[in-house]
Amino acid sequence: MTSRGMLNGKVALVTGGSRGIGAATAVRLAREGADVAITYVNGKEAADDVVRAVEALGRRAVALRADSADADEAAGAVQRTAEALGGLDVLVNNVGVGLLGPLDSIALADVDRVLSVNVRGVFLASQAAAARMTDGGRIITIGTCMTQRVPGPGGTLYATSKSALIGLTKALARELGGRGITANIVHPGPIDTDMNPADGPYAAGQAAMTALGRFGTAEEVASTVAHLAGASYVTGAEFRVDGGHAA
Repeated sequence: MTSRGMLNGKVALVTGGSRGIGAATAVRLAREGADVAITYVNGKEAADDVVRAVEALGRRAVALRADSADADEAAGAVQRTAEALGGLDVLVNNVGVGLLGPLDSIALADVDRVLSVNVRGVFLASQAAAARMTDGGRIITIGTCMTQRVPGPGGTLYATSKSALIGLTKALARELGGRGITANIVHPGPIDTDMNPADGPYAAGQAAMTALGRFGTAEEVASTVAHLAGASYVTGAEFRVDGGHAA
């Protein structure tokens, strides 16, 4: 049965869409009517599961192996999506590397890897998408609650990389607004995923930092992304889906 919604006939690319927030977002956008491409680096089986979930909703889907740390692959995923699905209307910059640790333990290779994925890769994908999109497109980037409040030591590199995306989002909004292309950023708080499970060893402390006292779900983040994918008069804005982490 074909899903019909506010994104019917649109094409979306969700980077890092094989699991967690990315997978939930891909399925939610399909439920709203979009055909969806996802990228992955490892875990082809998980990526194929997402493709099947999208196709079960009556939408087209494709999984593309692309490492956002590679400049050519980060931008190339946009072109490959357009070729496979006939265009691009929505880019969700979800892929990211979460490296935490004491400042004096961070090696140069760590800095290069995190910044290449979390900043350069997002910039290049957004640049390629802006060149490919028709007027009225959407660029939605996944940030982190740590750009709003860093609750303890160990997050310097990660917070640095994600904070850069706020400036990117605001600048994209100004640069592309004349074409009706919007750019927004969503800051998740503690979210129950396989990388940070709600029953993990550090979960209780994270939950306690939120006003709601719990982890969020990937679907709760995806619902905000879906709203922004359909919103035409919201741009250059930050949205916290963090359970009150920054309250």
